[in-house]
This record gives sequence, structure tokens and C-alpha cells, in this order.
Amino acid sequence: MKNVPDTPLGKMYREHIELILKKDIEHLLDQYTDDAILISSFMKKPVIYHGRDQLREHMQGILGIQGLETEIVFWGETDSPQTLMITEQIRMQTADGEANMRFADSWVLRDGKIAIHFAGMVQYPDGSLA
Repeated sequence: MKNVPDTPLGKMYREHIELILKKDIEHLLDQYTDDAILISSFMKKPVIYHGRDQLREHMQGILGIQGLETEIVFWGETDSPQTLMITEQIRMQTADGEANMRFADSWVLRDGKIAIHFAGMVQYPDGSLA
């Protein structure tokens, strides 16, 4: 992980990535509220997940990730309300080989947990842009 600030949300982001690397879906879900909403553009169309069970379904995708490397290109956070907006350069190994992508993630937290997560793909592995 590169360019992650030493802030409370920076620490939470580090833990988030470490849980992904460990493929620890249950502890990753503990970072979310029970009624969390995740809006994903990973499939080139919006897919919306509501609540812990649907988030668990979405997170099954991390099981195929190997060698995840993240570099923060943009980081913005607020304290009240607690929010995070980042863009990341991502490199990882998948069943199809090495993938290079750019993500844009935003979190809205409630009581220290992610209540809304915008999981955006800006550049797909094939090089196309969102």
C-alpha cells in the first residue's frame, strides 16, 4: 500500500486492504453497518447490494485475488460527517493473469462503520474507461 495517510480512516483503509488480502470476508463485513449499501460499477453497469448478506455475495470476488497492490492517487476525508473519497491504482493477479485497474472508492460512515460504499471502477483491466 502506497500513499495511505496516518489518520483514523487511513488506518481503517489499511485494515480493509489487509482483510481483502487475507480473504477474511466476515471481518471485512464487520467494517460495515448491518444495513450498508454498496454500489458497484465493476460489471460496467450499476449493481447495488443491500445489507450484510448481499455484501457477502459481492465480496466473494476477493477470493480470486492474488498479489494485490494499491497506490493511492487521491485521498480526501472529512470528520463530520465521516467520509472518505479516494482513487487508487490497482495491480493484482487473477485467474486470467495480471490486471491493472484504477478504482474510485467513496465511503460514508455511521458510528465508525461504512454505511454507504461507492465502489467505482474508473479503468477496467482491458484498459477501457468507465
